[in-house]
Amino acid sequence: MKKQVWIWLMILAAMVCFLTVLTSQIQQFARITHLLTGQNTKELLRQQEVPAELYDMFCSYEKDSEYSRYDYLLGYLFTEQQKQQELETYLELLYQYQGSQLQELSRMEQAVWADLEYFPVPLSWKDSSLVTSFENSWMFDRSFGGNRGHEGTDIMASFKERGHYPVVSITDGTVEKVGWLKLGGYRIGIRSPGGGYFYYAHLNDYAREFQEGDQIQAGELLGFMGDSGYGEEEGTVGKFAVHLHLGIYVNDENGFEISVNPYWALKWLEEKRLKYQFS
Repeated sequence: MKKQVWIWLMILAAMVCFLTVLTSQIQQFARITHLLTGQNTKELLRQQEVPAELYDMFCSYEKDSEYSRYDYLLGYLFTEQQKQQELETYLELLYQYQGSQLQELSRMEQAVWADLEYFPVPLSWKDSSLVTSFENSWMFDRSFGGNRGHEGTDIMASFKERGHYPVVSITDGTVEKVGWLKLGGYRIGIRSPGGGYFYYAHLNDYAREFQEGDQIQAGELLGFMGDSGYGEEEGTVGKFAVHLHLGIYVNDENGFEISVNPYWALKWLEEKRLKYQFS
């Protein structure tokens, strides 16, 4: 009788052990499903809800770790965890089960963040009242040219005169597009070394005659803030307030262009502003 009880206890213990392992495997599987549903993952990437202080924290994490700041950033987007140990536990699972896809996503994050150097609108040495402001208006409704989402962040001028505020390149890069667009007015698009496409729209004029293929340095003057656009005829102005529209785009593994929310990158760049002589 005692032997039978002992056998049953062993069976019960084995079942408990099996259920514990199974539960752990289910939990692990649940934690990686973010990378198995590509559209949800890309939507997280598009929104980029990463406060500046957290990105700084992730930069510090990578100093003594095998993971990059972009890995930590992705781990945060998927889990909302912030501590290094918790993020690394999750990243270990991701690389174990979905290593190639995580590397691809990390590449896309690097295209957004790796080359950022300067806020696109400098401060004035001469007049401290010449400031700018912006809010998180990404994907807000727009109706000109048909209903659509606003793929960018608008940097508004306190002094509402076109051609006054200088606009500089956020990154090094290569001019990919330049000239008039119906929606964007006078615009310039620059591809950074990491692969991000930075789109500056509604300029009043250009600093020089840019050509596609021109090499650009971070902080280089691109032109001046304006209100051009929303018209079939080149040179249309006055349809909205003076501002700079900044868009950020990355290409996925299939070459499909994805719009990314610039707001969080701009928040990080607020402390990285040049000063120009304008008043």
